[in-house]
Amino acid sequence: MQGRPKGIRWQVTFLFSWLCHSVSGQIHYSIVEEMRKGSVVGNLAKDLGMNIKDLSARKIHIVSDVSEKYFHINPKNGDLYIADKIDRETLCGAAAECALTFDAVAENPLNIFSVKIAIQDINDNPPRFIQDKYVLQMSEHTLPGAKFNLKNAIDLDIGINGLKGYRLSANQHFVLSHQTDGIAFPELVLEKPLDREAQSSYELILTAVDGGIPAQTGTTLIQISVTDINDNTPTFTQNIYKVQIKESMPLNSTVLQVSANDADEGVNGQITYSFNTILNHILESFTINPSNGEIKTKEHLDYEVTKNYEFTVEAKDGGGLVSNAKVLIDILDENDNVPDISITSLSSPVPEDTEPGTVVSLIAVRDKDSGPNGEVQCQVIGDAPFQLISSASNFYKIVTKSSLDREQTSSYNITIQASDKGSPPLFSEKMIQVDLSDVNDNAPVFEKWTYDVYVPENNLPGVSIFSIQAKDIDSLENAKLTYSVVSNTDGKDPSSLHVSINPVTGVIYAQKSFDYEQNREFIVQVVAKDSGSPPMNASTTLRIHVVDQNDNPPVILYPATMDGPIFEMVPWSSEQGSLISKVVAVDADSGHNAWLSYFLQSSESSVFTIDQHTGEIRTSHVFQERDVLKHKVTVIVKDNGFPPLSASATLNLVVGDSFQQVIPKISSQSNKLDSGSNLQIYLVVALALISFLFLLTVIFAIISKYRESKYASSFGSVNANLYPTIDPRFISQFKSGTLQLPYSYDVCVTLDSRKNDFAYLRPQSNVPVDHLIDADDSGLGNESSKDSLLAENISPQAGMFDLVWW
Repeated sequence: MQGRPKGIRWQVTFLFSWLCHSVSGQIHYSIVEEMRKGSVVGNLAKDLGMNIKDLSARKIHIVSDVSEKYFHINPKNGDLYIADKIDRETLCGAAAECALTFDAVAENPLNIFSVKIAIQDINDNPPRFIQDKYVLQMSEHTLPGAKFNLKNAIDLDIGINGLKGYRLSANQHFVLSHQTDGIAFPELVLEKPLDREAQSSYELILTAVDGGIPAQTGTTLIQISVTDINDNTPTFTQNIYKVQIKESMPLNSTVLQVSANDADEGVNGQITYSFNTILNHILESFTINPSNGEIKTKEHLDYEVTKNYEFTVEAKDGGGLVSNAKVLIDILDENDNVPDISITSLSSPVPEDTEPGTVVSLIAVRDKDSGPNGEVQCQVIGDAPFQLISSASNFYKIVTKSSLDREQTSSYNITIQASDKGSPPLFSEKMIQVDLSDVNDNAPVFEKWTYDVYVPENNLPGVSIFSIQAKDIDSLENAKLTYSVVSNTDGKDPSSLHVSINPVTGVIYAQKSFDYEQNREFIVQVVAKDSGSPPMNASTTLRIHVVDQNDNPPVILYPATMDGPIFEMVPWSSEQGSLISKVVAVDADSGHNAWLSYFLQSSESSVFTIDQHTGEIRTSHVFQERDVLKHKVTVIVKDNGFPPLSASATLNLVVGDSFQQVIPKISSQSNKLDSGSNLQIYLVVALALISFLFLLTVIFAIISKYRESKYASSFGSVNANLYPTIDPRFISQFKSGTLQLPYSYDVCVTLDSRKNDFAYLRPQSNVPVDHLIDADDSGLGNESSKDSLLAENISPQAGMFDLVWW
């Protein structure tokens, strides 16, 4: 026999069924075994009707536990080629049909194709005998025509490449008689009687020939010893033994027991049993008791590995005669394999705005068991928003069944449970993690709609005054916020110029120094915008309150500050507690900083008192002859700020009914108090000045006669317009702790308080002399009180007058 020639030509047959989006048929290929690695089976892409240009995007690949070891798909041209050597006998043994199947999965869009590749046998195995030499003993009395069973040869190939027949080497006594019963058992037939004395032994060559082209052969040596008579061969009770056992049968369990009978006696009737096979998987799985023919399991059986066993048992007597019987063992499947879940395709992360019904993964579920034990059902465990949709055969799609929200759940652990229909059923679970990617679907959110910020005035420009933060529950760039300030005023000095904001941290800085007296509060709008596409934003209102600081000292409105001293007449007859004058002051600050307190210097505290809150100056006792007539009173006005600010005003108070009466007394008291003083000089100068002014007023009086009617009403009352107009903005600041505004005094003064002029006043004899100033909380007195300066006995005809020096 010749061996298999190199470079043997092979042919691939191809059957194709059109598939579109689901498996509606199978693609069939047929190849011969033992092909070289890298041999092309066929162009799978072309046979599937796929465009070669789309192969890379569609990611076609093989899904199989076994086939992917032997076949690969070229992703560039779609060729299906052999990845490893294929031995049909290793894969399928002696089975009539041998095929490998797998699923070809293509993505974008998802398609599943079933491919079946039939493995054709080649004549790569010669027939083989179990032993290289067999020994037979024949009695010389054996009659011609006697038959002797020989051990058969085994050829792993099938069909025409399998065992075809036997040949016996040329001799004068023996020929072959072929017997076929599934497996060919050669029989040696004696044609001529034996003569032990002529020839005691024979050596014959038995050749087994297969049907391949060229044919292959195997040989064994038959040694025949001629002995005395042993004319009965063992006989099995059955030619074929069939049995079914469970794959879960324990080790060393009895499968069956074969039995053979031999009519001979003694040694020729003693039978020994053995396996007549060279297959390792049989010899490794079973043992046979040589004495009684009991066959037991040697290892655990597995239906998924081998579904049935077929072998020959030999019975041999002591005389060397043998007989054979066939044993068929079928393995019954049990539900001993849990379903296997594998991920074929997975898309992760998934955008959170994915529409319901979107495929996120493809899984394959297989069970090695058969029948109901291999039928699998799948379901999603838990309340994840995903569901399974059967795709094809054992494939399932995992699709979204509702809308997703990354801010609520950023990742899902999808638990897939597969169960078969065995009894009891077996379960398996697989967890698939699907992450969600963020989209910009959430706007920034501030904690408050409005923020109130209190900033002390006179702050340094550039100092941080507040920090504001917004939150965005998106992630990455979608949550990266930028802050800006938007003014809500249209004036020349918009609020956005007062403050600035760090666009990253949200820290707000003052752009200028604030002045409470100019601007007590202003409103700005802060906008937070994320970096998503398109961006989203939110805004909040920032109300900045300027907090007053004690930066303005009190301002004394009355008495007004002038170049010369201020004199006021205090009636000699004033009673204790009489109101003499009132100091009026204001403070541009507010609150505690504008609460004013009035104090007298300690040197005058024994003669006059001042109300700490209203500034009213009153007499502390009734005047006596020994009292000093002239008093210089200094009033200090302090606010309630920290540190406190103050202002002072000085009043010259003269006690008497008229200056004429007062001057001599003042002069005498001054001589007594200080003989060396220059008071007399001042009095002389004062009298000279008074005389000059008197002459001047006489001239003015003559002129005023002609305009008496015109100016009568004008001199009736001098109202508060003599004082500077107070800004109405100050009014709201002074609500407690000082005099209410506007506060006016009606005083007898010249027409212009800034000039040292005199005005003649018409006396009113019916008005008694009471006080120099009659003031209350509603105003600063009136002109009638000034008329009290005129003496009771002085009349216009006498030319006497009272002088008020302002």
